[in-house]
Amino acid sequence: MSAPDASALPEPAVGVTLATALSDVVELAALRDRAQVLKTLAARRALNLPSFGRVAIARDTLALCVRPERWLLLAPPASPDVTASLWQRACEGVAAAVDLSSGLVALHLDGPHAREALARGCRLDLDPDVFPAGHAAATIIAQVSTILAAVPAGMLILTPTSTARHFQAWLARAARPFGLAARADVTVGALSGDSRA
Repeated sequence: MSAPDASALPEPAVGVTLATALSDVVELAALRDRAQVLKTLAARRALNLPSFGRVAIARDTLALCVRPERWLLLAPPASPDVTASLWQRACEGVAAAVDLSSGLVALHLDGPHAREALARGCRLDLDPDVFPAGHAAATIIAQVSTILAAVPAGMLILTPTSTARHFQAWLARAARPFGLAARADVTVGALSGDSRA
């Protein structure tokens, strides 16, 4: 008996979509005892810095906190170092602002089986009741250090540039049984679930 022709088998419905989230990534690290001042400065720029383990999205900027008194900001891509420079000037004497854009790749995973695909290599319980939208964590997925955030429009994954290719290959294999489709790059604004972004 011969194996069925693979081309005759039905393709699985798309259950997971993968896109790159185009963004500049800046880390803000509050100087000693200056976290509250930094939060006030950010609020003046219409951005609420979230508490540990949480995500906040304001217009075109996403902020997440997975380390005490440190926040990662994702903003629309600009000319090299522009976003970091703006924050460096705004936070002088209060926080250090470091451009991590070339060191991290931001991926956006969406679809009804996105969490299930990630769970194949993730150490966290990704059930929406346990890890709902608005939560973030630093974790290991497929033996790669990642930062994972549940956003209204799916899952945001930040992974080091040096391991991004390996991670994307693993993700493609993990999501294949659920039906994986690549999407066009998304903006930070689209992560809020706002279809106008």
